[in-house]
Amino acid sequence: MPRYRLDVEYDGTPYAGWQRQSGQHTVQAAIEQAVLGFCGDTVSLRGAGRTDSGVHAAGQVAHLDLAKDWPQDTVRDAINAHLAMAGEAVAIIAAARVADDFDARFSATGRHYLFRILNRRAPPALERNRAWWVARHLDAAAMHEAAQALVGRHDFTTFRSVQCQAKSPQRTLDRLDVDRLGDVIEVRASARSFLHNQVRSMVGTLKRVGEGAWSAADVKSALDARDRAACGAMAPPEGLYLMKVDYPA
Repeated sequence: MPRYRLDVEYDGTPYAGWQRQSGQHTVQAAIEQAVLGFCGDTVSLRGAGRTDSGVHAAGQVAHLDLAKDWPQDTVRDAINAHLAMAGEAVAIIAAARVADDFDARFSATGRHYLFRILNRRAPPALERNRAWWVARHLDAAAMHEAAQALVGRHDFTTFRSVQCQAKSPQRTLDRLDVDRLGDVIEVRASARSFLHNQVRSMVGTLKRVGEGAWSAADVKSALDARDRAACGAMAPPEGLYLMKVDYPA
């Protein structure tokens, strides 16, 4: 059975996350239903990351096996047509025929996330459900400085959900940068893999620094505590985007 890689974009607002769940509207189920409508195949789609409810994606990657060897553009366009007919907030950016051993999750060598904070007094109109609105001014430079304490290989127990199913809390964080672009603060995080809620937990902690309530030393102490209770309040999902997934050339 030919295997296809799908590059996927979606607005996570109306979905209960990526992963198929009984009785829930999810991104995975929406695409699988579109595939069924396109070619009649009942498929099990595997994604590179299981984004939570409300989390968006500009560069999610998934793979699926089809019974027939379809042209790549046909796969993309036909799935998109059925997604559009169903009114889904999902688009297949590209479809590509790949080797049978390609796995969207396990072949990935890096994942890149963006978290957007709208930092201004006025509430969002156009940015509603696209960014975390924080009215109090945040010091982005202080947030960036404190973020560097989290870069590298650490035990991220403090920044992992109590429901995280990963076997180990050890992760190597390759990048955690904070920049201000006008009223928007962007937090960019890169790693081979992340723990459940790790990015949102780190952003919530860095917000405390931006407010002046915590110092860089407090962030390091929270990391070293290896205790979920030491984490700042977790940031909401609407500011988070899965931007890109890396694979071997």
